[in-house]
Amino acid sequence: MPDMETIVSLCKRRGFVFQGSEIYGGIGGFWDYGPLGVELKNNIKRAWWKAMVQDRDDVVGIDSAIIMNPNAWVASGHVATFSDPLVECKNCHKRFREDQVPGEACPNCGNKGTMTEARQFNLLFKTHVGPVEDDAAVAYLRPETAQGIFVNFENVRESMRKKIPFGIAQIGKSFRNEIITGNFIFRDREFEQMEMEFFCQPGTEDDWHDKWRDWRVNWWQRTFNIDDNNIRVKVIRRDATTIMGPDPDDVKAEKPPHYSKGNYDIEYRFPMGWSEIEGIASRTDWDLSAHQKLSGKSLSYFDDETKESYIPYVVEPAMGVDRAVLVALFENYKEEQVRNEKRIVLQLPKMLAPIKVAVLPLARNRPEIVDVAKKLVADLKPHMMAMYDDSASIGRLYRRQDEIGTPFCVTVDHQSALPSDEKYDGRVTLRDRDSMEQVRVSLDQVKDVLISRLVG
Repeated sequence: MPDMETIVSLCKRRGFVFQGSEIYGGIGGFWDYGPLGVELKNNIKRAWWKAMVQDRDDVVGIDSAIIMNPNAWVASGHVATFSDPLVECKNCHKRFREDQVPGEACPNCGNKGTMTEARQFNLLFKTHVGPVEDDAAVAYLRPETAQGIFVNFENVRESMRKKIPFGIAQIGKSFRNEIITGNFIFRDREFEQMEMEFFCQPGTEDDWHDKWRDWRVNWWQRTFNIDDNNIRVKVIRRDATTIMGPDPDDVKAEKPPHYSKGNYDIEYRFPMGWSEIEGIASRTDWDLSAHQKLSGKSLSYFDDETKESYIPYVVEPAMGVDRAVLVALFENYKEEQVRNEKRIVLQLPKMLAPIKVAVLPLARNRPEIVDVAKKLVADLKPHMMAMYDDSASIGRLYRRQDEIGTPFCVTVDHQSALPSDEKYDGRVTLRDRDSMEQVRVSLDQVKDVLISRLVG
């Protein structure tokens, strides 16, 4: 597996991720996704939405507002409790989360005995709604997308005529004023979440919790081609923390959040160690009960089969898109020797690859070849992400496409485009990224062959 520096370099060099506001020196915890990065993100989101909504009959989607009535965050507990313990070094004045200072020495300057007592730092981003910036106009950028789902529970249930059990999914931006950001895009202040709240009958939540654990682990493995040694589940209960999977003894005791009776944390083996990529929480009826109490609106459900009313329990699979991008890059980055040269290849699953096919003219100074290549790109674009490139020799073009994860390259040459050539056959060369195998394909069959291989 590559180190973080290698991935950061790849992302900047090839247009996956840039530092936010880089020309002004950047701003910590904010990142801009480049042309390839945004395609990779969108492909991950499509894969999640397909698995969570499109392929299921019991989950629907919403897109709630980023700024909500501030009472929503009072009810959820974020205004009162959404905080981290903050310490500051009296020598260098750097600030840290208390749990990131393992000993007595400052992690920045090394001085001992200079850390202040911990104080709670609220992670909510404040803003104001309206022309007057007073306390009555205070609002918050959402720190999670879940509460937008909970406050819309009754709207969705009634409008879509859903019966328990069912889920509501959402993809959207969230904001947390983290004390410390780091590890590239792993911990940000602005990030994108994919969350689903699955509402079920009290007493059935443990069974659903286990089902969603298994479904989500399977999704990660098949979507990202994750090796079994690089993924595991941390089981977090009130009485114990255990590991399902590799390194079972490498576990630090944790407690579930206040709203959860227990969590399954899906973890990935990053270069910096095992870290969470998705949390699956058993949230009980905590959120709906809190919103019902503060709003005065009933959020209970009448079950036609049991003839009883209850506030549904909730199982929540929640993950960050940005961390999923990191998993895709780390798990699929390969280096190998080909004819005494280092070949870097991003073996992304075809579904996730930003560009599906690159069309390359063998001679960019021959208009006949260029015209055929550009027409082929135009024919392919309605069906897949395709690009044209003639900015280097064919060998360098192949290496560039390998490095950004393009599954297939199509080379247009003299035999493809020049009827006057004695070897003319009207065929192009189709090259496979992973095997580097090359086959000749008739121009009129390229689209169908590519679609077949991409689906396969």
